[in-house]
Amino acid sequence: MQILKQPSVAQFIRFGLVGVINTGISYGVYALLLYLGLNYALANFGSLILGICVSFYSQGRFVFGNASIRRLPRFVLLWSILYLVNIALIALFLRYGINAYAGGALALIPITLLSFVCQRYLVFQPARVSK
Repeated sequence: MQILKQPSVAQFIRFGLVGVINTGISYGVYALLLYLGLNYALANFGSLILGICVSFYSQGRFVFGNASIRRLPRFVLLWSILYLVNIALIALFLRYGINAYAGGALALIPITLLSFVCQRYLVFQPARVSK
C-alpha cells in the first residue's frame, strides 16, 4: 500500500520562515496599495501577483524541494482560489467593522494554514512512498 510521506517538523518550520518573509513583502505591498487609494480587492490582487512571483520559487525550492516550472500552473490556480477566499474573509471582517488593514492581517492566519496544506499535497506533492 502506498501512502504520502508526512511533512516533517523541519519542513513546516522552513515553510513558516519563508512564509514570514513572503508574507511581509506581500502585506507591505497590500498596505502600500491601500494607502495609495486602491480598494482592498485590487490591493490584495497586486500583492498576490508579487507574492506568486516571489513565493513559487522560495516555497518550491526551500520548503518542498521542487521548484519545477511545470508546477507553476497548479501554483497559480491554487493562489487564484486562495485570493478569492482571502477577499471573502476581508469582506466579512469589513462587515463586522474591522478596517481593511486589520482584516487583511487577520485573513493571513487561515490563508497561511490552507496554503501549506494545499501546496504540500496538491502543488509540490512529494513522491509516494511504500509503507
